[in-house]
Amino acid sequence: MPSKPKVNPSKLGKRSTATKGSGATKKSSGISQLRRQYRQPAASVRVTTSSPIVSQHIAFIPLLLLVFVMWCVYRYLFRFPVWFDESVGKAVFFGLPVWLYVSITRSRPIAETVSPRYFQSGLWMGLAIGGLFGFAGALASLARRGTVVQAAPLFAAEGFWWEFLLAMMTGFWESLFFYCWIMTVIMEKYRKWTLLNQALLAAFIFLAFHIPNTLLRFDLSLVGGQLLLLFFFGLGQALLFARVRNIYALALSHAIWGMVLLVHTR
Repeated sequence: MPSKPKVNPSKLGKRSTATKGSGATKKSSGISQLRRQYRQPAASVRVTTSSPIVSQHIAFIPLLLLVFVMWCVYRYLFRFPVWFDESVGKAVFFGLPVWLYVSITRSRPIAETVSPRYFQSGLWMGLAIGGLFGFAGALASLARRGTVVQAAPLFAAEGFWWEFLLAMMTGFWESLFFYCWIMTVIMEKYRKWTLLNQALLAAFIFLAFHIPNTLLRFDLSLVGGQLLLLFFFGLGQALLFARVRNIYALALSHAIWGMVLLVHTR
């Protein structure tokens, strides 16, 4: 009877080990492929979606505080003619910081608010809002005095269009500063806030910049009413800007609002 061939136990162990090793290698490579296929994006990738916007506006608060201090000093120390304040003064204190900020940050949303393609639609919107201001002013004049200011003599009055030009310059520079810059940054920097909270913050900043001039121009008995009027106007302009996002509507409505106050409070 032929004898069975002897099997070397060491070779058998090596063969079984090699078989197990190759199977384990294939299994581990398959698992690693599945992990690579279904791997979730890293947490740092998800978090950095809004971080560039936040870091882009890191200089917003320091620059705003600096402009506020310089504006208060300018208002209290110097007494220039109205035309100089509304043209040169506000161009320096309101226009120059916005230009500097946009030049440094390359913020497209701020630059888009002054795009010429919004000019026509902005003028129509500004006329509509300004017409509402004029209508409200006429009703207030009728209720208080029993008379309404006639439009034709008003437009033909000496100095009317000069005052309107000054009002347009005021509306342009203040709309650029408080809404095209400040409101835009607030909406980006604090995007988790509600629109009302964003508009309230912009209105408070608008009010703070107008406090020095209000204290200088009006008696203390009238300051409270003036500040309340300024606050609600600033709030309305902030909400309007959130809707239209262009300077032309705000500048024209601001100018007409100023003319309504000028005509009906004299």
